[in-house]
Amino acid sequence: METFSLHPIRVLRDNYVWLVATTAGDAVLVDPGEAGPVLAVLRERRLRLRSILLTHHHPDHIGGVAGILEEFDAQVFAPRDPRITCATRQVDDAGRVGIAGTGLEFTAIHVPGHTSSHVAYFGRGLLFCGDTLFSVGCGRLFEGTPEQMLNSLDKLAALAADTKVCCGHEYTESNCAFALGLEPGNRKLQQRAVQVRQLRTAGHPSVPSTLADELDCNPFLRTDSAEIRASLSRHLPADASRVEVFAAVRALKDAF
Repeated sequence: METFSLHPIRVLRDNYVWLVATTAGDAVLVDPGEAGPVLAVLRERRLRLRSILLTHHHPDHIGGVAGILEEFDAQVFAPRDPRITCATRQVDDAGRVGIAGTGLEFTAIHVPGHTSSHVAYFGRGLLFCGDTLFSVGCGRLFEGTPEQMLNSLDKLAALAADTKVCCGHEYTESNCAFALGLEPGNRKLQQRAVQVRQLRTAGHPSVPSTLADELDCNPFLRTDSAEIRASLSRHLPADASRVEVFAAVRALKDAF
């Protein structure tokens, strides 16, 4: 089985483009929001780009595709969405995404909430989740409801605990500060905040995290936490549903 390495490429202000490179020199990109920095890495590493995976239609996730395709003949996988005009293959929930010549394969997971057509890609222990799940956070609800987003997060939370969470933005330090306001007694969250501060001070990415990290620290995956519910007691009744807790946390985060 082909072995591979994983690399986050920083573009725009705080976006990550994810690069999966095989030892044979083939490459897959996820959500290239800008062409220049990505092409520079591909050239430097002398990689052959096979495929591009897109999670949703926002320009900071697809804006670099056209420029990249000027240099590489790559297949572009994307959710069914007329706003993504560069797709060469559209994927549905549970659709298989095979990368020709690499031995790599991913499964598409429909995760509406941030956008209506958003998908994540899972395979080989990697989760490319775009703007649905962040480390210690989740995306804003531009086109979905709290119930939809919580259902989407539940799908991702059910994956293996050692799954690497490869999200689309470097938001973790701010997310930790917000989460500690809701759950200050969470020791693992305290430790994650220190770790993230050290990584960012040294100029390193805070991601990928693991799904185990997120289950321990991410307030949007911890709607049953007694401490979080106590922190929301002024906003919600004690018997509030998980959706109501999620919606309250999301509203507070939007105003943070």
